[in-house]
Amino acid sequence: MEVLITGGNGLLGRHVVSALQERGDSVRILALPDEDASLLEERGVPVHRGDIRRAETLRAAMSDVDAVVHLAGMMGVWRPIADYHAVNVSGTENVCRAALAEAARVVHVSSWTVYGMNLGAPAHEDFPLTPFREPYAVTKAAGDKAVQRMIAEDGLPAVTVRPGTFFGPGDQLHFGRMADRLRAGKGVIVGRGDNALPFVYVTDVVQGLLLALDSERALGQAYNITTDRPLTQAQMLRAIADEVGASPPHRHIPYHPLYGAGWVAERVAQITRSKHQPIVTRLGVKLFGTDNRHSIDKARRELGFEPRVELAEGVRMAANWYRGQKQAAPAAEMAVAR
Repeated sequence: MEVLITGGNGLLGRHVVSALQERGDSVRILALPDEDASLLEERGVPVHRGDIRRAETLRAAMSDVDAVVHLAGMMGVWRPIADYHAVNVSGTENVCRAALAEAARVVHVSSWTVYGMNLGAPAHEDFPLTPFREPYAVTKAAGDKAVQRMIAEDGLPAVTVRPGTFFGPGDQLHFGRMADRLRAGKGVIVGRGDNALPFVYVTDVVQGLLLALDSERALGQAYNITTDRPLTQAQMLRAIADEVGASPPHRHIPYHPLYGAGWVAERVAQITRSKHQPIVTRLGVKLFGTDNRHSIDKARRELGFEPRVELAEGVRMAANWYRGQKQAAPAAEMAVAR
């Protein structure tokens, strides 16, 4: 199978590349024109340069592919919602139209945030999409709906995967930030800490993506791909702290005052037109301070999906990578100093 991965140079993309190569598929990736994809190029992976916001740049990358795993998206940056929409909605539509022209199957990676947060029950795939009103969640939900619309109206052969927040070796965005804060003694627990966090180890998401790629039954469907054995906030932070040699957090900050502080910080950033994300945001408070669980019954039943990595073991593997990075950094600094 000839597979294109948009966003193939990211954390999840690199793991998907490896998994597809291991089973004998031909893989190519789409990367931005100025993106450093040298590690993949060294492994012999064809790298096509383009931008999903510009439909004309997708033609060469899409030529003669059998399937597209659409991972490219905007997240974790402090940008206006128009910028998020251009990537997560319009860019997704561009990828799907290009795939239609090639009669290629699409596996679209959405997000668990499309359901909203703190729903009071594990979210099923037929729950309404009612995202929290912030740029990432709103535009991922809109992109999800756009794919569903193209399936119904245009016959797009697509599957939508809604993964949990994935982490693993190489994860600077989630695991790296949490570990850094804990090592700096800045870790806190939002509220009581007994709420479930929607984290999942990266290779379990890869497993779900490959199952969605291969299953004919999956066409037209959406699947939650995560774990139904989550750790609580307190358990997750303690596990990370233990593995990276930090003290676990003991300070509890009440949810509602911290949420209010996030609102104030965001307003100040908007008024001052800051290009940097505030140190506390409403999204971050909701992510860590509310209970978020997701049903994987449908993925089990229809795809044969089963999480293989317990989160405590995933933390250990991610921490091994993290410690190696921290040990390498001083050595590199010393080499430069010499």
